[in-house]
Amino acid sequence: MRTYDNLPKESLLEETYYHRLNPSQGFAFQRVYTDDRSLDETMAVENGCCVMVPRGYHPVGAPHGYELYYLNVMAGPTREWEFQSDPDHDWIARQ
Repeated sequence: MRTYDNLPKESLLEETYYHRLNPSQGFAFQRVYTDDRSLDETMAVENGCCVMVPRGYHPVGAPHGYELYYLNVMAGPTREWEFQSDPDHDWIARQ
């Protein structure tokens, strides 16, 4: 586990995701994982749920028909936001 900033490549951040869904009976999925899978959790989240992300990647998505909004709050030793996407899934952002 990295306990220091790796700037300018990546900053050390802990994050929370507060989820809201429309319609409110909806649900979404969030996965929190690291390259070595020492952290690898997938959870179903409902309207009003909060997910803590201590490190790693953390994609989130909702099924078709539901609108998902999340408030992302970050904390770390510096006020910089530098991150890396999972290289196995970078192709999605290039589409």
